[in-house]
Amino acid sequence: MTMKDIETKLDAKTKEAVLKSQKTEMTEHVVYKRLAKKQRGRNAEILEQISGDEARHASIWERYTNTKVRPNPVAVILYAFLNMLFGITFTLKLMELNEDRAQKKYKKFLTLLPDAEEVLKEEEKHEQALLDLIDEERLKYTSSIVLGLNDALVELTGTLAGLTFALADSRIVGLAGLITGIAASLSMAASEYLSQKSDEERDTHPLQASVYTGVAYIITVALLIFPFFVSSSVYAALAWSLVNALIIIALFTFFVSVVRSVSFKPMFTEMALVSFGVAAVSFVVGSIANKLLGGSL
Repeated sequence: MTMKDIETKLDAKTKEAVLKSQKTEMTEHVVYKRLAKKQRGRNAEILEQISGDEARHASIWERYTNTKVRPNPVAVILYAFLNMLFGITFTLKLMELNEDRAQKKYKKFLTLLPDAEEVLKEEEKHEQALLDLIDEERLKYTSSIVLGLNDALVELTGTLAGLTFALADSRIVGLAGLITGIAASLSMAASEYLSQKSDEERDTHPLQASVYTGVAYIITVALLIFPFFVSSSVYAALAWSLVNALIIIALFTFFVSVVRSVSFKPMFTEMALVSFGVAAVSFVVGSIANKLLGGSL
């Protein structure tokens, strides 16, 4: 089948799909090229090679569409921002998910577009190359970050919920939460340092692990107690704090699910149930304490 025959058989829907793939390839060409400039050695070389392949794939689709396309500027800026915020591994893994979706599109074209099979094989190579590409430092300390986040979420949501009913004053609850959070973050950081130091098989530095744990804890504390210093209603502050907790859980779960290629929903559900379950129990305990003391607190 000649190129002319193929072009004749391309219906409007198929041509639109090919154009979308062409734009995706051109966008990823630019993104990979920019990411390569921020890397060194083998990482930079692989990203440069993939960037070149993406540009060639875009030119293959252009032969069918007879249309030049520009990269998606929003996507380019978004990936640059994600790389700055969450690191190269998260960004590449997220792009890999897009590659998987692209591969499904190519399979639909295989019977009509002979070149699609070659593109599909190269995209599969890209996936394997990306999986072996990055050994990012912060990912070595994911467990330490999880420890800090989980403990802060569980402990502080419970503490704030209990104090809300026991004290019924948003500023006092916020101050108590701040004191508790700072003390607990130092305690958790120290515990993580000792834990890492006693485990000689781990490829991590105890001091760095403790810093990641402590910082994750402090950031979580700040986001959870902030509403109590802003809202005059202690119950509105508690509701706001719990919403913040849910957002923290969602964002971190999404990050981990992407970099570790695990399912988002089970992990998110587990973390949310544990944190909010403890908060509910603590809320009841605080209510009972308030009643036993005659509402004097």
